[in-house]
Amino acid sequence: MFYSLRGTLIHTEQGFAVVECGGVGYKCSTSLMTMRELPQLNSEVTLYTHISVREDAIELFGFSTPKELEFFRILTAVSGVGPKVGIAILSEFTPEQIAVCITSSDSKTLTRASGVGNKLAQRVILELKDKMKKLNLSAVSAGAKGTGKLVDFDSSNAGNAMEALAVLGYDNSDVAPVLAQLDSNLPVEELIRLTLVEMGKR
Repeated sequence: MFYSLRGTLIHTEQGFAVVECGGVGYKCSTSLMTMRELPQLNSEVTLYTHISVREDAIELFGFSTPKELEFFRILTAVSGVGPKVGIAILSEFTPEQIAVCITSSDSKTLTRASGVGNKLAQRVILELKDKMKKLNLSAVSAGAKGTGKLVDFDSSNAGNAMEALAVLGYDNSDVAPVLAQLDSNLPVEELIRLTLVEMGKR
């Protein structure tokens, strides 16, 4: 029904922002990631939106980028992941970090999001791993570090695995010794998985 809203940001509280368009204030539930990207009050803002219609409520969700909106829709299509959990995951991780977790089968990291237990994290990975590949999200930007470099899961490169792990918040100084002990000819996805297993033992 709505793809986006562009108007004046007139109010924010934890978990939502209000955008005034044509004299009407639209309350948009949103993630912490988007909240951090919002401009000052009374500034112009654009949010990419999704409307959820239930028997007892109509709720509007808004995100700072089309990619975050896309991932919200992808996540909430998973059995057991409702809007609240979808927002919680996007509050903890960027879309790029979520793609890395799913592609590398890292359910442990996903459980850092509020309301996501191990079983649900594994279900997210199971249901979305093939979708990530179809969407060509096996190659993701390491934007969390601001490098603008590409992490290509189709190449066998320890350096790419290190960049992907940096997206998840691991320091290169901690990751490098582990990667150095692995066969650098392994697929990047496998290098990431093995490194996470080893890091989890520490």
